[in-house]
Amino acid sequence: MKVRLALLVILIVIASACGEYEKLLKSPDYELKKTKLKEYYEDGQYARASELLSQVLPRYRATDEAEELMWLNAQCFYGMKDYMMAGAEFKSLSELYPYSQYAEDSFFLAAMCDYYLSPRPELDQESSRMAVEGFTIFITKFPSSPKVEDAKRYISLLREKIVEKSYLSARLYYDMKQYKSAVTALNNSLKEFPETKYREEMMYLKLYSQYLYAQNSISTRQNERFQTTLMNTTPLWKNFPRVPIQRMCRKYIVKLPGY
Repeated sequence: MKVRLALLVILIVIASACGEYEKLLKSPDYELKKTKLKEYYEDGQYARASELLSQVLPRYRATDEAEELMWLNAQCFYGMKDYMMAGAEFKSLSELYPYSQYAEDSFFLAAMCDYYLSPRPELDQESSRMAVEGFTIFITKFPSSPKVEDAKRYISLLREKIVEKSYLSARLYYDMKQYKSAVTALNNSLKEFPETKYREEMMYLKLYSQYLYAQNSISTRQNERFQTTLMNTTPLWKNFPRVPIQRMCRKYIVKLPGY
């Protein structure tokens, strides 16, 4: 009986609160809405605060309070983990008020939103690139910030993901037996990321793709393409003189005419 009574009281309180909130949404008193949305924000009720902000912000857009309200709006989206909207709001705030009290956090959190939107390496890495750019701008603008080391760490993590995506995309052509495209993609990836941890494997895949491309060519083009493959073995072995890749390459190169 006591449990039922307690549940009934809770339901009544919830219903009352919902009723009050609905009245607040319809109220023409924007000062009251502004006060209440800050209370909701402090209580972590970001959805309610955000809904009120959507009504209040247009009224205060050109006032001294606009900056704080935009900050609260961005923080609400961030608190709800809506990183796309949060990122857009933080970027807008940092562009409109680049020297405000919220500027440092806005630049950093805008980059963090792109970081959270960054997908696994197999997918498009546009968000990762945007995050790297955002963190780089942050470091340039706020070199003395205590968040600089975090920004550098995030940049390192994101670059690893971008490099892996580049490797996987190039490797895909090889796996699909599109050897000419594989050579181009692998070469482009090596130029863009010369220090990649996949460098050894990519150089081998590039060489082997050239060999297979030559092998699958029409007879009149084979000799020329085999010679191209042979010329590319020299820099490969020069860079990796003691690794197993040398033996792996020779396994195929010895079959080439004139070797």
